[in-house]
Amino acid sequence: MRRLLDALYDGAAWVGALFMVGTLLSVLAGVLDRQFAWSLRGTDMYAGYCMAASGFLALAHTLKKGEHIRVTLMLNALKGRARRALELWAMAAATALASLFAWYSVKLSINSWQFHDVSTGNDATPLWIPQITMGVGAVILMIAFIDELVLEISGRRVQVDSEEALHHE
Repeated sequence: MRRLLDALYDGAAWVGALFMVGTLLSVLAGVLDRQFAWSLRGTDMYAGYCMAASGFLALAHTLKKGEHIRVTLMLNALKGRARRALELWAMAAATALASLFAWYSVKLSINSWQFHDVSTGNDATPLWIPQITMGVGAVILMIAFIDELVLEISGRRVQVDSEEALHHE
C-alpha cells in the first residue's frame, strides 16, 4: 500500500509538472500570437488553467516531502504527550479541511458540467474540464492527509526537519 500511495503522489506531481510545461507553451504561444498576429484564442486562459492544474496536482507530493509551511513555534515548545496531542489535533483538523475542500472541488466540477458553465473569455471552454484537475488534486491531498493521520496515530510518521526542508531550495 505504501508504494501505491507514494506512486500516486509522485505521479500527480509529474502530471503537475507537465501542466507547468503547458503553462510555458501557452504563454509562448500568446507571445508569438501577438508578434505574428496568428489569432490564437484563449492562450492566456489556458496558461491559467495549466498553472492551476500544476499547483493543485503537486499539493500532496509537497505535503509528503515536508515542504508545506508549518508554524512550529508552539509544537517545538511542547514535549511528550502534549506534543503528540497537538500533532494529532493538527492532522485531524487538516484532514477534515482537506476532505471538505475535496468534496466541494469535485462538486464544483460536477455542477459546472451539469449547468454547461463555460469560460467568460473568448475561448468559451467548458469550465468542468479545467476544474477536474482541481478536484483530482484536492482528492489526492485529502488521501495524503489521511495517510499522514494514520501514520501519526500508529506512531510511524516520519517528520521532516524544517532545517532539512530548507536545504532543498
